[in-house]
Order: sequence, then C-alpha cells, then structure tokens
Amino acid sequence: MRPEAIRVTGLRKSFGALEVLKGVSISAREGDVVTLIGGSGSGKSTLLRCVNFLETPSAGQIVIGGEEVLCRADGRPKDRRQIERLRQSLGMVFQQFNLWTHKTVLENLIEVPVHVLGLPKEEAVARARHLLDRVGLAQKEDAYPAFLSGGQQQRAAIARALCMQPRAMLFDEPTSALDPELVGEVLAVIRSLADEGRTMLLVTHEMRFAREVSDHVVYLYNGLIEEQGPPEQLFGDPQSSRLKQFLKSVT
Repeated sequence: MRPEAIRVTGLRKSFGALEVLKGVSISAREGDVVTLIGGSGSGKSTLLRCVNFLETPSAGQIVIGGEEVLCRADGRPKDRRQIERLRQSLGMVFQQFNLWTHKTVLENLIEVPVHVLGLPKEEAVARARHLLDRVGLAQKEDAYPAFLSGGQQQRAAIARALCMQPRAMLFDEPTSALDPELVGEVLAVIRSLADEGRTMLLVTHEMRFAREVSDHVVYLYNGLIEEQGPPEQLFGDPQSSRLKQFLKSVT
C-alpha cells in the first residue's frame, strides 16, 4: 500500500454566514491523481486553498504526508512554522499565473528555492533550467512574463512550483484563464506529470482530460461530496441525477 500523501477529514469552511464546505473528506496516496469536479460555487477551489492553508478551515482535520496540521478549535493553525514548512511540500498552481512581472522566467523559478529554502544559487539555477526544459521553455529563461503567451506563463508557473520539489501538486483550474488554443500545451505538461507518478489534486472543467488522467474523481455539489469513485464509473455510469445533469451541461 502506497503511503498517504494528503488526507482531509470533515473539512468545513464558512465565510460569515455562508458555509462553502460542509464536511468534506478526501484522500490521495502517493502517485494518485485526484480530480475535483463540480459547478461554480461547489467548493472545489476553497478545498484546495484550505489544504494549502491559503484559507483557514472552520473545522476538520488535514494531514500532509502523515503529519497532522495542528489547529485550534476554530480551525486556526496553532503553529505558523508548521504551516510554512508543510506549505513548502505542496506546489500550488493557480488560475492566474502569479509570476513576478519584474523578474525573468529564470529569476521567478529560483527566487523561493534560494531565499526561502536556502538552496545554493548554482544548484537552484541548474534545477530551474532542467524544469524549464521539461515544460518546453528552455529558450525563454531570460524572457519577462509580459512577453510570454498565457500558455507559456502557466507552464512557467508549473515549473516554478516544481522547483520546490513538492510532495504533491495542487492545480486550481490551471487552464481556465487561457485561450482555447493554448489549453492543450498546459494539459500536456500536467499529463506528463501524471504519467511519471506525481501526486496531484486537480480542479478542472476539462472533463475528457479528467477522465483520462485521474485515479479518483470527486464530484462536489453545494459544499458536499455528491458522488466519487474511479473515472470510468463517474463518467461512464454516474449514479447521481445531479452529476448526470452536470456532465450533460459541460460536454
């Protein structure tokens, strides 16, 4: 049995009176690709942001690599140093690319490894160049983000996350901000990461892609898990009427 990379149990998140997550439990073992699908407002992105503690859960348990995140009764973390350390083991890729516009692509990739992880600059540069080649941007290391296409910027953002050598990658609708003709190049990079056994939590509206790369698919509706299982089951023989309607609306 492969070790558990991420486990979320009974996760709740409220914004004032609005409860966005109502007790969600998911897990991913090392090498798993777990994909979250659902309509707007279902809680997918909020769940990812809670796993990475970009949002503070209201209740529930989060375990990263066997280590439980220590929280107070209201969900706030007890130990900020633990949060920062665990966050470094999770590579987050957002809808928007979030590259530093005043830095070159190479500088974007080495900033955190050098200044946060304390990696020697020569080693960070070598790692960054390897990853830029990996995502097809070897010739763009001296370019600034403004001179890259949206697809190139997102591939650079993926390489930047990989520079941290994370335990798992979290993708929050990584193609939603791209023009349709650029979506494929980003999905190809994510597919290659799945093929090499990279642990991933993926939020996407690309249903065909989700069916092809996922080990497990979770359909969220109104802050709860409506249905989950292997992709061939969810896409091939959905049981929930809500899931059937959702798949009909996005295909």
